[in-house]
Amino acid sequence: MDGTYGDSTRSVKAVGVDAVPGQPVAPMPVPASTYHLSPDATEPLDSYGRSSNPSWRQLESALAELEGASWALTYGSGMAAITSTLRALTRPGTTLVVPADGYYQVRRYGAEYLAQQGVSVIEAHSHEMCDAAEKADVVLAETPANPGLDVVDLHRLAMICRARKATLVVDNTTATPMGQQPLSLGADLVVASATKSLSGHSDLIAGYVAGCQPELAERIERDRLLAGPILGAFEAWLVLRSLGSAGLRFERQCQNALALAVMLRGHPAVRSVRYPGLPEDPAHAVAAEQMKHFGGLVSFELADAAAVNALVERSELLIASTSFGGIHTSVDRRARWGDPVPEGFVRISAGIEDTDDLLADVERALPAG
Repeated sequence: MDGTYGDSTRSVKAVGVDAVPGQPVAPMPVPASTYHLSPDATEPLDSYGRSSNPSWRQLESALAELEGASWALTYGSGMAAITSTLRALTRPGTTLVVPADGYYQVRRYGAEYLAQQGVSVIEAHSHEMCDAAEKADVVLAETPANPGLDVVDLHRLAMICRARKATLVVDNTTATPMGQQPLSLGADLVVASATKSLSGHSDLIAGYVAGCQPELAERIERDRLLAGPILGAFEAWLVLRSLGSAGLRFERQCQNALALAVMLRGHPAVRSVRYPGLPEDPAHAVAAEQMKHFGGLVSFELADAAAVNALVERSELLIASTSFGGIHTSVDRRARWGDPVPEGFVRISAGIEDTDDLLADVERALPAG
């Protein structure tokens, strides 16, 4: 694809179908569990719904195109994509690095499952990731990290991993393929939750892994076949249907996130703000080198949990919910889930509301300070 295309053009073209006269412009779902078999021993492309599905292939082709990959594999959730990938890459004696400041369920999977299988699991914060990689066989980096939004220098990390012949996996959920291209920076694999900004309507759960190395695709696809963490055909179609507007939605989310971050940093009730797009943010220099857009998440701190609850109650636009990337601006007090953050720590996921309306609503709902 022409690299000069913008994000919305890339999104629309990725979900295109062959221009055949008389055929639908939009892709169609194929909700089948079984298929007609050939009477001889020839194995058809599709034989059983756990091993393949035409709706998967359409979505996987679009995701690979957006990520700059040669292949992609879809899953029933982002965690399913991560755990399948880690099972395929690790074995007893493997040293694995996972984010200490990233999605908490990944740390739990490392400690409660992989470590019990003889994998040595190291937890490293974003600023420690490159040093930790010096001892690793597999590195899983999440950048920007959720929920603190620190950023990992992916090119530097990739060079360390390459020198050690270690495999680098990057969780690209917060940045999306519109905001960041980890494979072009040297990563071996990208994993992500398509539940968030790519599907964008808070109505389905999906995930994927993408890359360019066929041997990794074979190993990971084999795990998906045997373990069965597959994406339903209808959900695959819904993600594909949503991808066409992902570039447009993500552009507004990033615009709203930056505007919120600028407003919040000057508010007397706000103790601190993190957003990689702010020039004074500690991660800005690295983020500006490797990110095209800085994402739709903003993290900040209020006095306590009561102040966060009051913010939501006084607002007419904010909704209290976990996950992120939907069309509604949402607030999540991450301490309630066990993240090591202060009680008044807030993660806002900017939606697609009109920017002026959103700013006015949040400013009106914040405590006086």
